[in-house]
Amino acid sequence: MNFVNCTYKHHAQAILDILNTAIISSTALYDYTPRTLAMMADWFQQKDSGNFPVLGITNNVDELMGFSTYGTFRAWPAYKYSVEHSVYIHVDHRGKGLGKLLIKQLITSAHKQQYHTMIGAIDIANKASVNLHEDMGFTHVGTIRQVAYKFERWLDLGFYQLLLNTPEKPVDG
Repeated sequence: MNFVNCTYKHHAQAILDILNTAIISSTALYDYTPRTLAMMADWFQQKDSGNFPVLGITNNVDELMGFSTYGTFRAWPAYKYSVEHSVYIHVDHRGKGLGKLLIKQLITSAHKQQYHTMIGAIDIANKASVNLHEDMGFTHVGTIRQVAYKFERWLDLGFYQLLLNTPEKPVDG
């Protein structure tokens, strides 16, 4: 098992496959339509321009087993110390502790980049993700009830937050 910095050239198709599986078969993403490779090019460009990591774990034959990332929480300047993160594991590799490893890497990255809060938006029925976040020290800070509709049912979105002891010297503006 190896940690990698994911790139469009080497990992876009694998990330696309993981995301599209989540879109069509779960409520991990509140989306209806599978994404395209062209959309992944834009996604990677946004990550690069924001200096946001895309971290992955590969197995011994270099297959991507899961990935994690974060990005802008809200686009207003006062939110500059907050990020919203995501962790996705390939269906064949769930339950192996990879999510915990990826979140640890994200926390380390957010700390180095001087962010103060990490936010996870999780379908409240996704007990595995809720438990993972709670195990990693995230606190449930609120739920928006019936915020989305997918698979012929209303979905509740929970927010989980981790406060970091950074930045060392926050500034306005």
